[in-house]
Amino acid sequence: MLRRILRGLADIAYPKICLACKNKLDALSNDDYICRLCRLKIKRNMPPFCLACGRHLERENRNKSICSSCLKKSLSFDRAFSPCLYEGVIKELVHEFKYKNKSHLGKPLSGIMTEFIKEYDLPIDYLDLIIPIPLHKTRLREREFNQAEVLGRHIASEFNKKLAPDALIRHRLTKTQTELPVDKRYLNVKDSFFVTSNYNLRNKNVLLVDDVLTTGATSSEAAYTIKNAGANIVFVLTLAN
Repeated sequence: MLRRILRGLADIAYPKICLACKNKLDALSNDDYICRLCRLKIKRNMPPFCLACGRHLERENRNKSICSSCLKKSLSFDRAFSPCLYEGVIKELVHEFKYKNKSHLGKPLSGIMTEFIKEYDLPIDYLDLIIPIPLHKTRLREREFNQAEVLGRHIASEFNKKLAPDALIRHRLTKTQTELPVDKRYLNVKDSFFVTSNYNLRNKNVLLVDDVLTTGATSSEAAYTIKNAGANIVFVLTLAN
């Protein structure tokens, strides 16, 4: 009884707000971060999917099974998957997660990813390791945590997979990809990763995890580095694309 009273007083003094629309959450809501209306507004990435980047495949490309953008690229990962579109509610939540130190959002956001794995029966059983895309140590100091590692840790726990957060190191501080035009992003991340001696990746099947896939440049360069270390298959899973 006392606990409920104290919680009620806390809700009055510090009401919970939806991190997407900033409106006050219903006191009876079981969700501590997003209101019901905003949850319904999350835009899902729907099949058919491009067999490279994982985005929804438009009608004119369905006979090729690959989108027109990926036809012009040489991506090093074997396939990418994303449950959501990077706009609206999800974009707001990712911004809160990454830049406003709300690491607790990792659990509900990774839950969307694990649901997607189960819904589309992704080949998680055949993967040996989950490797989060690393941050450079300077960025890690600024943010205090790596959002990809937080997501990867929840996914690894859900499917009883080994998480290898120190298998891949980002040793070169690069410009933020969002600041660059598309044609400069691949050059920006070139040779920015290396594989440590902590893990033997030879013949391993790897899942790279990150929050967002845009051009695929960062994930492709990470996959290239991992494959150079002997990995067999490299898939990419992000929350949104």
